[in-house]
Amino acid sequence: MSGPETSSGDGAGQAARIGLWVCQALLGLVFLAAGSAKLFGAAEMVAAFHDIGAGQWLRYFVGVVELVGVLGLLIPRLAGPAALGLAGLMTGAVITNLVIDAFSLLAVVLLLLSITVAWGRRDSVRAVIRPATAR
Repeated sequence: MSGPETSSGDGAGQAARIGLWVCQALLGLVFLAAGSAKLFGAAEMVAAFHDIGAGQWLRYFVGVVELVGVLGLLIPRLAGPAALGLAGLMTGAVITNLVIDAFSLLAVVLLLLSITVAWGRRDSVRAVIRPATAR
């Protein structure tokens, strides 16, 4: 045979890489829309953060964090840490929704997708954490 041989593992690895990019794109689109709605003061976002009772400053903060997370998802070296940060944000959202008795399946799905991307991009997470712990 003349030509490169490929194993079935190569196809699975390629599928996993494509799957991660699809998850990142979905997360990016959802967080872009959600962060923009928070920053531009969409009525439902203003009402939701009013119901939480933490003040509108939290709406702005979460909106900025979401948009920074979207930017991070677009940069391969930062995709893992960005997804990890978004997972932390969504953990807070899930807990908050449970406390105010407003369960959100979307928040749970976004949390699971963020964890999936953070795990799939764990090498980039390690690259960020390792230098910080070496000091």
